[in-house]
Amino acid sequence: MIDINLIRTQPELVRENIRKKFQDKKLPLVDEALSLDARRRALTQEGDTLRANRNALSKQIGLLMREKKTEEAEKVKAQVNADAARLAEIEKEETEVSAQLKKVMMSIPNIISPETPIGKDDSENVEGERFLEPKIPDFEVPYHLDILEKLDGIDIDSARRTSGQGFYYLTGDIARLHSAVLAYARDFMIGKGFTYVIPPFMIRSDVVSGVMSFEEMDGMMYKIEGEDLYLIGTSEHSMIGRFMGQTIDESKLPLTLTSYSPCFRKEKGAHGLEERGIYRIHQFEKQEMIVICKPEESCEWYDKMWHYTVELFVSMGIPVRTLECCSGDLADLKYRSVDVEAWSPRQKKYFEVGSCSNLTDAQARRLNIRYKSGKGTAFAHTLNNTVVAPPRMLIAFVENHLRADGSVEIPEVLWPYMGGTKEISAKK
Repeated sequence: MIDINLIRTQPELVRENIRKKFQDKKLPLVDEALSLDARRRALTQEGDTLRANRNALSKQIGLLMREKKTEEAEKVKAQVNADAARLAEIEKEETEVSAQLKKVMMSIPNIISPETPIGKDDSENVEGERFLEPKIPDFEVPYHLDILEKLDGIDIDSARRTSGQGFYYLTGDIARLHSAVLAYARDFMIGKGFTYVIPPFMIRSDVVSGVMSFEEMDGMMYKIEGEDLYLIGTSEHSMIGRFMGQTIDESKLPLTLTSYSPCFRKEKGAHGLEERGIYRIHQFEKQEMIVICKPEESCEWYDKMWHYTVELFVSMGIPVRTLECCSGDLADLKYRSVDVEAWSPRQKKYFEVGSCSNLTDAQARRLNIRYKSGKGTAFAHTLNNTVVAPPRMLIAFVENHLRADGSVEIPEVLWPYMGGTKEISAKK
């Protein structure tokens, strides 16, 4: 949610930002916000005037009563009663207008970074840097599901019977590899100075509406029937929600946190060949990183965070690249976002394995997360980034470390987490 003062003082800047995101249908929201804001301010001013008059009239009634001017006192009392009735109407309308204004403001997208390329959708995202040289082996790389099945590491059919499409069982060494990567990612981030956290896996609706747009909520979140609780789609949701309504002392910033959680997503609209495996699923686990900082630090942290993900993948011998998200591909709360994509030797192209986002103060405004300094209080900036999400990481891992005989090599950094196991062999 952007600052209402920005709409008051630079409405055309806000409109142009909406155009850059190719959301012209939202242009009328700017005028609607201005109208609602003007009405709210007028109501507030009228209410303040009536409250001030009430105090003055109350004193006047006391004076008239002492002077035994009962008739005049009764007239003033009638005025006080009339003002009180009007004040009640004002307060009711002010509450309604404020709610309408908040809803409109939450639908207006955050101002995007000057460095964000302008484009309609993800097809116009811009490649950034590449890390490690992609390799194409001299043998055919099977589909990732076939590789995992030959390693006796996955059972999709049983999961369909127990849970439906979009679920899986991981077994044996592949299940161990899955846990090993998460443990390695946890320790990797702790080594970068981040504090490890395991958050709640369910959050209430006021947190959900604070961390994402209404459209995202509908497309992602599972609601617990009969309760005001949602399953998290990423630990970022509950991690940021932890600081809702708080004012953090400046000396404690930046807050650098890394969190583990299962994630639950509807994945509406998932389709295509890659959906047959574990690229898009309803349940997975992830290591995340979160930063809450002062505004002047957020761009620097943004660059640090995506570099950490790149460093992690490179340390496991997986080639990656960055892809700058264009304006039309940015979620409404995001100021800037970059995807980290891993190389797929089978497809001979890159695919997304994580995403880093700077939301400036848009998320903090929704959740009222402030920090206190010698100059007063201000909204903090929030950032989030995927350290690693094993389902997609597993695809990249087995494809890039597959040998001609069907075995998969384990890189040295994971040996301690695999009990010294250096390869996973195909089952005969």
